Amino acid sequence: MRLSRGRLIAGGLVILALLGFVFLRGPTPAISIKAETIESFGPVDLTNTMLTSWIVVIIMIAFVYFGTRRRDLVPRGFQNMFEAALEAFYNMVVSVAGEKNGRRFFPVVATIFFFILVSNWLSLFPMFSAIGLVREEEHGFVMERTDVGPLPLSWVALSSPSRLSGDSIDEDDPDAEERAEEAREDGKIVGELIPLFRGPNTDLNTPLALAIVSAIAVESWGIASLGLGGYGRKFFNFGGMFRGLFRLNFGQFFKGGIDAFVGILELISEMVRLVSFTFRLFGNMFAGEVVILMFTFLTPVVVTVLFYGLELFVGIIQAFIFAILTLVFGTMAVAHGEAQAAEEGEHKEAGAVAPGAQS
Repeated sequence: MRLSRGRLIAGGLVILALLGFVFLRGPTPAISIKAETIESFGPVDLTNTMLTSWIVVIIMIAFVYFGTRRRDLVPRGFQNMFEAALEAFYNMVVSVAGEKNGRRFFPVVATIFFFILVSNWLSLFPMFSAIGLVREEEHGFVMERTDVGPLPLSWVALSSPSRLSGDSIDEDDPDAEERAEEAREDGKIVGELIPLFRGPNTDLNTPLALAIVSAIAVESWGIASLGLGGYGRKFFNFGGMFRGLFRLNFGQFFKGGIDAFVGILELISEMVRLVSFTFRLFGNMFAGEVVILMFTFLTPVVVTVLFYGLELFVGIIQAFIFAILTLVFGTMAVAHGEAQAAEEGEHKEAGAVAPGAQS
């Protein structure tokens, strides 16, 4: 009985996939690395990723408002869920950085985590990359057109048994102009679809901006713990070399050279961190969007749902990795400052005790 039920389910899934392949496929989706421009205001371009970023910020503000407007002693419903999520994340930050530093790090780390998470999950809504404006050209999708009241409406025809993909005109098609003219005579539109909404993290600028914010926060925490000069010696530590050179002490000069070289490597690693943060997040989210687009084109039913589930998991993992790395690097910067401060304190104590010991 179980085997027959399993076969029925498997057969139903295969039938759904075949029906989607025959009847629900659109034309091959256009994949663009650069975010599409919706409108230009002088030198400023409003892109679809900028618009989605504003929506993400509005959603986060709404969550905070509805989660804190009633501060009941015994939280219930949405407030209970909101406080539980924040408390769990706060406890994790404190467990890594300690109580004192955890309070300093939490606002930045939590904001980065929830912004990336909401951006990644919001971009999985079906309206993303499917609803937008039409830019008429000599090649692209062949779209049906009608008027719904005062508003014009355009859509891409789906596949059928006689045409296993939606109608489109390729740029390298020698008959592109004639086919476009025929389509217009039939009352259709030929052009590209400019999506109104696109995942912010599929635009290289957004992960780069988040990486810069993360780097500024980490360096600020390090400078605040040791001061500008003390923290700067982490990268430009040439004092040992100069002391060894003036004293003609080759051993001290060699040790100072190693310290200076390590400092330069540390500076390079700080810069490389920006690149790794940016391309890790951008690469994973852009690749996920491409996979969903292509499987929506190939088999719109059943198979695409599996990749939506995978992207839900990838979305939270990428948000967690970005936030936790910011937390870890911030903890390392502060720990370096505290270690140097403790070492300098020991040297001062040793210098103060030495004269008394000699007497």
